[in-house]
Amino acid sequence: MVSLEVLAKLCNACGVAGREEEVRSLMRKLLKPYVDEVKEDKLGSVIGIKEGGKNAPKVMLAGHMDEIGLLVKTISKEGYLQFAKIGGIDDRVLLAQKVMVFTEKGPLHGIIGSKPPHIQKEDERKRAITYDELFIDIGAGSQEEANKMGVRIGDVVEFDVKFAAINKDIVIGKAFDDRVGCAAMIEAVKRLEKTECTVYAVGTVQEEVGARGATTSAFGIYPDVGLALDVTVAGDIPGVKEVDAPTKLKKGPSLTIADSSHISHPKVLRLLTEAAEENKIPYQLEAGLPGGTDAGRISLAKEGVPSCSICIPTRYIHSPTSLLSLTDVENTVKLTVAAVKKIPKYF
Repeated sequence: MVSLEVLAKLCNACGVAGREEEVRSLMRKLLKPYVDEVKEDKLGSVIGIKEGGKNAPKVMLAGHMDEIGLLVKTISKEGYLQFAKIGGIDDRVLLAQKVMVFTEKGPLHGIIGSKPPHIQKEDERKRAITYDELFIDIGAGSQEEANKMGVRIGDVVEFDVKFAAINKDIVIGKAFDDRVGCAAMIEAVKRLEKTECTVYAVGTVQEEVGARGATTSAFGIYPDVGLALDVTVAGDIPGVKEVDAPTKLKKGPSLTIADSSHISHPKVLRLLTEAAEENKIPYQLEAGLPGGTDAGRISLAKEGVPSCSICIPTRYIHSPTSLLSLTDVENTVKLTVAAVKKIPKYF
């Protein structure tokens, strides 16, 4: 199984898109024992290289290091912080969340506040409060006091949530999108003691704002095959129709046939389904969800890269706290390993 300690460290680290330094440092340490070389590209993605044989197919595994979060936009004269959203966040999940503001003097606790409901007018109580009506309260009494506490325009803000296990299989935490993909990638490389492929295990940056890290790293590597290890919407909750989100917890990783940014290469999709069936690994198929993964950008590198996404079903993604099954993570690792071993027969 994927190490709970590794997953907890990755999920608890701060890595709001564009500010992935803490996660990058962890990824370098975690990948180093299992690869021949670890380097970074100029945008900040971490690349662990596991050498294969001569003229071996090049395989790029991608798990994005960044997470959704906030950015300090202005500081009011009363000391409250207005913010911008980084990545796709539903305004309805923001109110009353505990957050951490990362300043030059260290992290500060805060809470996202608004006008109290007790004094709201009736029409105000009936509608969702938009993010630009909210603010972060760090207990400062003025702009000057907030500045003395270290707050500056552009400081990143993350949700103050810690990883926890509900039982032996179910865990909750922050930034499963996509630290769980990073953890699965590390475990897969660990298990690939010998491989005919040259494997590039890439912790990408800035996926949540347009898969920018995957764009640059794939250009530099120019792999023969790309596999994005990410998460997907688990639709097995009240109020969700199967036609909108068919993927379920504990039913195995989901292979994305098509999303709004990418149509999976049929050869790679066939490779994955055959690898799953030959190794009796449960898997799911999905198509038509909005959004996308690093696979979309990898597929467009130079003359094109056959690519596909292997996604871990996760409830409540793009919110402060998510929930997933470790069994699905384990099966994602197994499928990744089986697929990489099979690639030389296809490419």
